[in-house]
Amino acid sequence: MNIKEIQNLIKFVAKSGATEVKLEMNDVKITIRTGDGHGKGETTIIQQVPNMGIPQPLSQIPVESIPVSTEAASAEEDSKYITVKSPIIGTFYRKSAPDQPSFVEVGDSIKEGDVLCVIEAMKLFNEIESEISGKIIKVLVDDASPVEFDQPLFLVDPS
Repeated sequence: MNIKEIQNLIKFVAKSGATEVKLEMNDVKITIRTGDGHGKGETTIIQQVPNMGIPQPLSQIPVESIPVSTEAASAEEDSKYITVKSPIIGTFYRKSAPDQPSFVEVGDSIKEGDVLCVIEAMKLFNEIESEISGKIIKVLVDDASPVEFDQPLFLVDPS
């Protein structure tokens, strides 16, 4: 997991309202704690799990606040677009198989009923179809990433 993915995870947890999230993957453990409203900020602890008895230090990465003006400008720019959100929790895939092309790319025109992606939930692959017509402006999720219910997946320009 690279630093950009960790920063995105921190932002996601902060927006979700969760007070604590623990994530363990292979040799990395991440704990994210958000403030409890008493002036306490967010804390992220990233720990490498030792391999073959070689100790690794516990690292702390401070969470930097994002300037509100950047978020406001981005939200204003995106407000003219329609957001396609995940209807279920699962793993997001842009293609039906690793050797297949993506269902949609940025700049593609789509119409109602077109398959945009698949989300794997409990070993079932669910095709996510477009409910609108328009043009794909942005893909908001990386391929093979976990998604939550109602998480934005695509930005679509309906004009």
